[in-house]
Amino acid sequence: MRVLLTGGGTAGHINPALAIAADIRRRMPDTEFLFVGATGRMETKLVPKAGYPLKTVTVEGFSRKLTPKSLMHNLTAAYHAVAAGHTCRKILQEFRPDIAIGTGGYVSGPILREAAKMGVPVVVHESNALPGVTVKMLAKYASAICLPTEESKSKMPADSCPLIVTGNPLREEFHHVDKAAARAALGLTDDKPLVLSFGGSLGARRLNEAMTEVLAESHKLHACHHIHGTGTAGWDAMSAALAKRGIPTDSELISVRPYIDDVPLCMAAADLVICRCGAMTISEIPACGVASVLIPSPYVAENHQFHNAMVLVNKGAAVCIEEKDLSGEALWQTVSELIADPTRLAQMGQNARRDAILDGSDRIWAVIQPLIK
Repeated sequence: MRVLLTGGGTAGHINPALAIAADIRRRMPDTEFLFVGATGRMETKLVPKAGYPLKTVTVEGFSRKLTPKSLMHNLTAAYHAVAAGHTCRKILQEFRPDIAIGTGGYVSGPILREAAKMGVPVVVHESNALPGVTVKMLAKYASAICLPTEESKSKMPADSCPLIVTGNPLREEFHHVDKAAARAALGLTDDKPLVLSFGGSLGARRLNEAMTEVLAESHKLHACHHIHGTGTAGWDAMSAALAKRGIPTDSELISVRPYIDDVPLCMAAADLVICRCGAMTISEIPACGVASVLIPSPYVAENHQFHNAMVLVNKGAAVCIEEKDLSGEALWQTVSELIADPTRLAQMGQNARRDAILDGSDRIWAVIQPLIK
């Protein structure tokens, strides 16, 4: 079988595609794969690193601003869109896929549209609660669209192809969550709560600044355990800010790291998670059944992280603080109130776990399998 996958621009589009590919390879080891991504974007590093062949197409997203600079950008984007059609047809004719699977990002638009025109079954997976523009556009070309939540269906066009709630494919570690074992593995021998916080692989400056204040207050009171990931870009500034206040980055209660490479273990052990609201994180939190304080990034398309956060907030599983309202004082007040109320924390965790989709990979495969020729 030959499977073409496409999606890119950000890790939020690339990682689900890689997870789907890994699941198909596990079920059908002889499958041939080809990824199609955008020239010069993150997928040019992540996809080859994962061991899959990659072809690139020069495409650009359209700007919605009405400035002269944006108009010139859109002219260039329109030119690339036309040229991309020819490139995509050539890729499809050479690879001859049995199915084409996309996970969003503007690069997936032209290749999946051409695949559908050539009679190749097309499946689109949307990982965010608010479907993106490209996914909505592909609704009339695809054989099926996989969505993360039931609420996402109402955000799709009325004349869409079949919409199927599959959730997101989770890493294997999230299928076997054991809080007591995770705490023991981290060396937590007391009953103090654990707060896990992070802002992504590169970090989030405003979150790091607010967490500096939270760690300062918690350090005075010895209130709880903290594991915080600064992100590689935020490590120097935050470690210097903590040192200036005499706060350790590695002690019995505080562990501040550039990058958290054992997120499944830390999240399984946590009583409270403070983080951004990327699609995969919003799926991992329910899998672990943990309460959360969510701080949506305002720098993403269509403010989709806010919509991701609202899925958990509306279930009574999370508190949302928008970045415009974020301060160290506000974050510490929220954290201190939550860790002082174990009953509420436990209920929020139960609310998160209640609707967790743990079999996302199986559900996605159930959509793909009948379409394979």
